[in-house]
Formats: sequence, structure tokens, C-alpha cells
Amino acid sequence: MKKTILGASIGNCVHVAGVIHFLSLASDEGYHTEFLGPATSIEKLFEAIYRIQPTIVAVSYRLTPENVRPLLDDINRRRKMLPFNVRWEFGGTKPVADIAMEYGFFEFISDGYDDINDSIRYLRGNIADDSPQSYGTDLNSRIQANYPYPILRHHYGRPSLEETIAGVKEISQAKVLDVISLGPDQNAQDSFFHPERMKDEFSGAGGVPIRTRQDLLRLKQASQCGNYPLMRCYSGTEDVFQYAEMLVDTIDNAWAAIPLCWYNELDGRGSRPLEVSMAEAQRLIKWHADRGIPVEINEPHHWGLRDAHDVIPVAMAYISAYNAKKLGVKYYVSQYMFNNPNGLSFSMDLAKILAMVEIVESLEDDTFHVYRETRAGLALFNANPDVAKGQLAASTFMQMAVRPHIMHVVGFCEADHAAKAQEVIESCNIVKGVIRHTLSDEFSIAKDPAIVKRKEELLREAGYLLDFIRREYPYRETLADAEVLCDCVKRGYIDAVHITKNNKYRGTMKTKIIGGKCIACNPDTGEAVTERERLSLLKDAYISDTRERKAL
Repeated sequence: MKKTILGASIGNCVHVAGVIHFLSLASDEGYHTEFLGPATSIEKLFEAIYRIQPTIVAVSYRLTPENVRPLLDDINRRRKMLPFNVRWEFGGTKPVADIAMEYGFFEFISDGYDDINDSIRYLRGNIADDSPQSYGTDLNSRIQANYPYPILRHHYGRPSLEETIAGVKEISQAKVLDVISLGPDQNAQDSFFHPERMKDEFSGAGGVPIRTRQDLLRLKQASQCGNYPLMRCYSGTEDVFQYAEMLVDTIDNAWAAIPLCWYNELDGRGSRPLEVSMAEAQRLIKWHADRGIPVEINEPHHWGLRDAHDVIPVAMAYISAYNAKKLGVKYYVSQYMFNNPNGLSFSMDLAKILAMVEIVESLEDDTFHVYRETRAGLALFNANPDVAKGQLAASTFMQMAVRPHIMHVVGFCEADHAAKAQEVIESCNIVKGVIRHTLSDEFSIAKDPAIVKRKEELLREAGYLLDFIRREYPYRETLADAEVLCDCVKRGYIDAVHITKNNKYRGTMKTKIIGGKCIACNPDTGEAVTERERLSLLKDAYISDTRERKAL
């Protein structure tokens, strides 16, 4: 039988929104709910309790604090005479809730400073259990303990190790963040196992200067309080297997984020040739898959950040997920960066994200599960913190349209400086404020005809690109073959404006923002082109170039 929750606003209080929202959450969690309405007398409340015999009674009062005391005195007297057990929950403003706290029989008190996730934890029986297990000790259990409330992730890494350790503890104790994503400085990513290569002037640049395994162990230990957030860390750009094993051994890396095409000569974040780094990336993905560690292939948004047209990130979202599945990943984190590239309209941006979600999740089956991770794009944020806070809230609203499992919170201050602990906490609270009002909403915006039309257009165009690659390389396991994918980048089939063109990378990508969409253009005329036209031009140029080389 379903557990029953009986709800009411008591005394002369007519404010019912809070208790109704709590009952709605309870209904979603499988409870049977009964609502007695506003201004319910204590006598009427207990008549219903005797009749219904609920599991939980949720009462609300939002008026003058002094007036609640006689009501609670009456409830306390009557509840002691009940011939059966009842659990009690209270909701009200903080001054009223503080009085309710004095009585000691309420299991859960909502005072307006708590979050929807606290109510969900209570309804799932976890609120009294403050152990790491109650929050989830790995990515899967953490998501299951929270969904449909997304778990929150935030990047954190200050230029000082000691400041970062103290900040990790402060953030953990605030209980606002589920995943602390450590950002090591570039010295650590490039040269952790070769300290002689490190440059003193780069120490702390871009993140925390991690220099020893003990540094990582201390950071992990600092997180073992509050809500025991999981920890993960950026991948190394050199010695990637040693780096991965170290992260698993020290911080129990919650999941690995591995790009297929980046952290190499292509973006200057490493010295490896593309062919070497991609082959290593595939082996590294399999290394994590063999150990049951979830994997994110943080690939699609890198193309958008470099002004590729919208079709490329959609196609790369599929290629990334396809590679993960082929390499044995069971739990795949698919990251969707909104507001990327800069200049996209919110509606056309959402259309692109919806296309990516649909094409990635077409690969799901019993062996391959996809977690949606969303985030705001860095280019969205203004350096003025007040403006940036509004932008963070606006982007979060749009992200909730795809019901993410993980929300990668971007600190509102990132356009000016790397977030400090208090700024991480404040950014998470801003995001939680948006989630509070959108969690149970079904956004009609995703059904807007213009958005649906653009989504379908992107799916067709990305499908054409994927089929083109399959036709051009029919003798290989095309979309999971490193040589094929590298060749596609070299020829410009997969391309971005910011890739430096030379004898190796011969793409001709030009793009424009037209009608809020990032569109591919003919490099000579500047006119918008379809994928068929863009790829035909590239193929003709490649054939012509090959003939000229042979003639020479």
C-alpha cells in the first residue's frame, strides 16, 4: 500500500502554496496525498488523522510567530493520545519554523532556507541519515538519490593549494554542491610526472598547483564533511594513463572527461599530434570502461567554442557517444554547453541542444545509459557580477528544459576571475533558486514550432554529414576509427573556424550568425551552404589538390 501524507494550513493561515507544493513532490515520489485546505482547525485536523491514519502529517503556518505557539501546543497534546504512530513535518517562515523546532517532534522542518532537494531527501527517507551513503558515494547512486533534481557540479581550483583545500572544506560544509571538479594548473596537467619541465611563472595559472599524490589525498579528505561531495579532476594532457590511475587511486575520480580531438597540437594544450592523442584517448576511454568508471567525452562544445557551425557539434555529440559505446562505456555523461558559440539566440541554441540530446540518446539500450549534463557557456557572462548573476539564472532556466541529470554550474564571476569558495556557494544557490521554480514544470518552449523545425533541420544535416563519412570510408568501422576521424579533420569534413589551417589541416570553414543560428558559409562568396554543398566543395577541392600533387 502507498504511504499517505495528510497536509493542511492550520489555524487562521490561508497560505497553501508551500504545503501543496510539498504534497505534489510527495505524489511524484509515490505517496498518496490528502489536502484539508487553508485555515484548518486543529480539531478538524485530528478528525482527519483518526479517519485516514496517515504515515505523515504536513502542517503549514506562515503568519505571526507568536500565534503559532498555542496551535502547536494543541497538536503536541493531541498527538500524544493517538493510538497509532504518525510522523510530522512542518513548513513556515523562519521565525515560525524556529518555534516549531522547539517542540522536538517534527522530523523535517522547511523554513524557506532549505531547498526542494531537502524535501526529496526527506520523502525518500534520507534526511535523518547524514552518512556519505545517503547522498550517494558514486555518480550513479548520487544521481539516483536526487533525480529529477539535478546534481550540481562546479569547477574549483585556486592558485594556492592551501586556499583550495580550505575552500573544498567550506564548500562541502555548505551542502550546496554534489561534485567538486578540480581544476589543476597547466603545469600539473602537462608535467605532473616530469617536474623538471614545469615553469615557475606558470605555477597556479589556470588552477590549483597539484604537485604530489599527497596533495590530491588532502583535497579529497577536505571534502569528507557536509554532504560529502564527489570529486573529479581534469584529465592530463601528457602521461594520460598514469594520470588517470593516480586520480582513481587518490580522489576516487567520479568520472573521466576525455576529448577525442583536443589537448594536442590542434588546440595548443599539448604537444601530441592529433593521430597520437586520438588513439590514446580511445584507449583511455576503454581503460575507464573496463573499470566501470563513467566517461564524458567533452568533445561537442569544443567545436562550438571554435565557431564551428551548429551541425558539427550535433554530429560530434553522436560520434562521441558512439565511440563511448563501442569502447564499452556503460554510463556515459553527455555534456551540453548552452550559449555556444556566442551570439546564438536562446531559442536556436535550445533547438541545437535538443537535436544533440535526441541523436545521442538514440544509442541508449540495456548496455549504454546516458546522463544529460548541462552548463552555461563562458562567453555568455559579463564581467559585471550583477549582470552575470542574471545571465547565470537565465541560462539555468533554459537548461532545465532538457531535465538534466547533472548541472555544471559556471560561477557568475568567471568572466573576471576564478571562483573563490564563497562565489561557488553563491553561484550554486542562484542555480538552486531557478531549479526550485522549474523542476516540475514542462516547458512549452521546447515545443515551439520554430525550435522544433530547427531541431529537425539539424538532425537531417548532421545525419547527412555522418552518412557522408560512412560513404567516404566504407572499409572501416568508420565513426569509431581514429584514422578515419583524424582524416576527416585534416580534410575539413569536421572543421572549425579557429583551427589553424596549413598543409595538414586543409579545411575552409567560414561561419556566420544568421537568425540566431551559426551557419556554414561558402568561403568564397559568403553565402549560406547546406552540408551537401559544403562537403561537395571540400571533396572537389581535395580531388583537385590530389591530382596537382601527383602531377608534380
